[in-house]
Amino acid sequence: MDRSQIHPQLLADCHYLGSVRACEVLLNRNAVLPWFILVPDTHITDLLDLPEHHRDVVMADCAAISGFIKQVLGYAKVNFGGLGNLVPQMHLHIIGRSEEDPCWPNPVWGNLSVVRHYEQMELLGWQADLQKMMDLVPADL
Repeated sequence: MDRSQIHPQLLADCHYLGSVRACEVLLNRNAVLPWFILVPDTHITDLLDLPEHHRDVVMADCAAISGFIKQVLGYAKVNFGGLGNLVPQMHLHIIGRSEEDPCWPNPVWGNLSVVRHYEQMELLGWQADLQKMMDLVPADL
């Protein structure tokens, strides 16, 4: 899969960081929370419908992003979800949460009114860290 195969709404809402084993890695443009979105390389729309081996690799990619959020970014809590009600392409949300975030303890959807934008150096740093940690093939930012 490449950037052209990712749903346009996801690309409008996110920075495209690159590819890992089974997914494309996106980062929500709002830097208030580390909100990653993984887009598995499939035309199947629901995670639980993936063949077991493919699902296992996708989940390993999700777990690696969760590890990055906890180990590198220092978040103790990670929310995970795969909704796809508005964007039909399968995409999985992995979000670092803390008691200090602006919508705690509520879900981020519909409750994140604060906006901060990523600096280019921050994006490049995270991309480099993900490249080391999980063999991210980086995209041009």
